[in-house]
Amino acid sequence: MPRNPLICVLLLAIPGAFGQSAQASQIIESKIETKLVPGPVEFNVLLPDGYESAKGPLPMLLFLHGGGGDRNFLQRLGPVIDDLWKAGTLPPMVIVTPSAARSFYMDYKDGSEKWESFIIGPFLEHLRRTYKITRERKGTLLFGISMGGLGGLRLAFKYPDRFEAVAALEPGIDPALKWKEVKPRNRFYRSDELIQTIFGKPFDAAYWEANNPASIVVARAEKIKKSRLSIYIDVGDEDAFNIHEGTEFLHRILWDNQIQHEYHLVRGADHVGRTIRPRTSEALEFLARVLNPPPPDPEAEATRKRLEPLKRAAERKQ
Repeated sequence: MPRNPLICVLLLAIPGAFGQSAQASQIIESKIETKLVPGPVEFNVLLPDGYESAKGPLPMLLFLHGGGGDRNFLQRLGPVIDDLWKAGTLPPMVIVTPSAARSFYMDYKDGSEKWESFIIGPFLEHLRRTYKITRERKGTLLFGISMGGLGGLRLAFKYPDRFEAVAALEPGIDPALKWKEVKPRNRFYRSDELIQTIFGKPFDAAYWEANNPASIVVARAEKIKKSRLSIYIDVGDEDAFNIHEGTEFLHRILWDNQIQHEYHLVRGADHVGRTIRPRTSEALEFLARVLNPPPPDPEAEATRKRLEPLKRAAERKQ
């Protein structure tokens, strides 16, 4: 069980939390009071098999739900996590999903709700006091889908000194650096009322830009690059919300700024449906590789060494 439970805790499942594996994982419902956002904020925590006997701090993954979702996103995708744990593909870690409504995980322009400040501040601190998780950047991870992908990327790009890695599936991002460049086809699913609630009424284009993941990359490219933040982005090429356009745009921004990342454009995949589970597994396996990097590849290293003189000669001719 968690240490120093300051808030109500309900044990939902132990053992075999999701009925599809023999792992003794535990999912806990909890909530926390805060003045930064409408509270209390409910959240779910998934503890791995062996959590009780774990001595050292475990990695922690913030598992962010999409628009219209809530903390039960963790329970719905729990079978994917349990299967990876059972296979030994994903290291033991504590995984947390807060209910964040349709907030974009942002501090609202009018100050009425401060989700970014809440997550980065009291929420993360509470988790570190209560559970056996790392207090360091190393091992502190982000995963998000749709709106959660947008929020995860923003948090990671703004605070690369606090997160080791981010994995974003079909992130709800726009293919633009300026709001005036965002076309109706890329924002049709968000009402003007929702946008103004978050970005101000009248709408504040500068505030949007300050919180737009692609714009943040351009503004903070060197900081992100030096941090060696591990980045994974994924989208289907038939995304019903046209989010593949924003994700491809971000890929190009990262590429042009020489920021290493892994990008998956999944043929035939949509925003929902049967591809979500395998794509989630691949994203989690990326995070597993961040925690436990594979050893050097001798064949690849030999090839690089062999090609280095040819590369230097080509550069001299430019």
